[in-house]
Amino acid sequence: MEQAKILVLDDEQAIGDMVDIILRKEGFSDIDVCTTYRDAEILLNRKSYDLHILDIMLPDGTGLELAKQIRKQSDAPIFFLTAKTSDADKLRGFMHGADDYITKPFNPMELAARVKVQTSRYVSAMNGSKDVFDYGHFQLDVNAAALTVNEKAIPITGKQFHLLHLFCQHPNQILSKEQLYESVWGLDSFIDDNTIMVHIRRLREKIEVNPSRPILLKTVRGIGYKLQTEGE
Repeated sequence: MEQAKILVLDDEQAIGDMVDIILRKEGFSDIDVCTTYRDAEILLNRKSYDLHILDIMLPDGTGLELAKQIRKQSDAPIFFLTAKTSDADKLRGFMHGADDYITKPFNPMELAARVKVQTSRYVSAMNGSKDVFDYGHFQLDVNAAALTVNEKAIPITGKQFHLLHLFCQHPNQILSKEQLYESVWGLDSFIDDNTIMVHIRRLREKIEVNPSRPILLKTVRGIGYKLQTEGE
């Protein structure tokens, strides 16, 4: 995990440097810090990262737009670290491909814990043994962190991958929101119900024939969700 490559983008150099210090104290050593959208683009063209920590408001663009660009070529986790704190801002962040959303001012230990959880899971998934879940309509290759739907490769974010992987490991079993929080996010107090709803909706858009009438990833009202692979 300590070998994970991390990109930190913040328009305030002092904050970027502070994040760099926090993560290096936790054992991470391959960290690049920049302050502009353009500098981040240059780094991304040169190197692939295992985790991205992005500010939203930048002098020459936005972290939201950069996240969209990252998602076109990588499913590595994306964190937004920003002063924008409204629920609408958080929802917008997740809809742009974020795996986590941290508001300023932030707790250094909380940031370090979230980074550890996400990098560990992502790197493990990328380096783990081959494991393919085949449910006919779609296949999830755990080793490649790849989703195939109707024989077509479908882009999937790191958080979406971990969530779908959990459902694939427990087909036809109801998973409560608390179970999803604990198993996928690791620290359940850091997110709310909207986070789960956004990720479930995005997964349905990828694997369902009609996302508005899901037949695979079903809601069990008042309890949670389940991946339905057998007739009810």
